[in-house]
Amino acid sequence: MAFYYYQAWEYNRLADEVSVSSDTKPQEVKVDVPVNFKKLKKANPDIYAWINIPNANVDYPILQSDKSNTYYLNHTINGKWSAYGSIYTEDYNKKDFSDFNTLIYGHNMKNGTMFGSLKKFRDASFFKKNRYINIYLENRILKYEIFAACTWDNKHILASRNFDLPENRNAYIEEMFAVRDMNSQIKKDIKVTPNDKIITLSTCMNNKQKRFLVSGVLVYDSQNP
Repeated sequence: MAFYYYQAWEYNRLADEVSVSSDTKPQEVKVDVPVNFKKLKKANPDIYAWINIPNANVDYPILQSDKSNTYYLNHTINGKWSAYGSIYTEDYNKKDFSDFNTLIYGHNMKNGTMFGSLKKFRDASFFKKNRYINIYLENRILKYEIFAACTWDNKHILASRNFDLPENRNAYIEEMFAVRDMNSQIKKDIKVTPNDKIITLSTCMNNKQKRFLVSGVLVYDSQNP
């Protein structure tokens, strides 16, 4: 157990070194992005975005490796091996969040770090009160409204579905809104269409045949306010 707490401390220390407070404005930016990407990319050029979920203890850089899709499954932002890994995407997705569905992965850590706090969204009250996911990119802010927090099978969503086809996008949306179980919350009054852009946060569960997903639909883009 001591090893895991040390890994958590080490990760948080590294993150603190490259992040800036929300009160700090980076120089020469077009929008008020509360992250110093110049410093981030100097620390690791694989860092291309930042995810923040208020009240959910999610405030991390997002990485994508050109070496292996699973590299950041067990490596920190500075390339050290760690059971905590990092928050990352795979090369199925572009880095500008222009895909229909951008999958973001993180470990379900017992101490609540990484995506360990996503389990809070199983609670109906927490789900209702905590509505948004912020994504920061260099010179750009994206905001997503959460419409689903649900259990899912462990099939690779992007590898098993061709989202280039509108009918497949629509089928996926309908399938998600049809989820019914004790660990899932769905907000049916939010409209999601095949033309929307969504993000899906994916983490493991104790049941290895299942994943837990938190999904949001894009409701604000600073490039197209």
